[in-house]
Amino acid sequence: MTQEEIVQIVDSNNIPIDAVPRSIMRAQKLIHRACYILVLNRADELFLQKRTLTKDIYPGYWSVAAGGVVQAGESYEDSARRELFEELGITAPLNVLFDHFYDREDNRVWGRIYWCRHEGPFTLQAEEIEYGEFHSLSQILEISKKEPVTPDGIEIIHRLRDEEIDFI
Repeated sequence: MTQEEIVQIVDSNNIPIDAVPRSIMRAQKLIHRACYILVLNRADELFLQKRTLTKDIYPGYWSVAAGGVVQAGESYEDSARRELFEELGITAPLNVLFDHFYDREDNRVWGRIYWCRHEGPFTLQAEEIEYGEFHSLSQILEISKKEPVTPDGIEIIHRLRDEEIDFI
């Protein structure tokens, strides 16, 4: 039996206030921290991942980033390095883009957004990712019109585009 991870809970200003099991964070829709790592290839395309149907939030959706919740006592960067290795089986230099507050009824999260460059090959974590493929930002926006893409991730893509953030 695996022990449930303990998640860092924060307030609306991203100040740590508690640490609770992931199931309680999800059930009570508590504000938590997460890392998002945008993985780009040399053609400046993002690695888009199809989430498994067993994910506790947005099952079966496309995700624009590797990443996940920050555990209690863990820094954003440590979480990003851990998640990148767990989900894709890679290590890469991480570059910080910005912090982003996503606040909707189903998910309330302070995310730190990173990017890295990697061509693969990837070793996908079977429990989390069905498969993945590289796409341009415009292709991802087109996909999001036809198929579900995680809403926090698509909000990050819109922010990159709308604010013309140069992260390459």
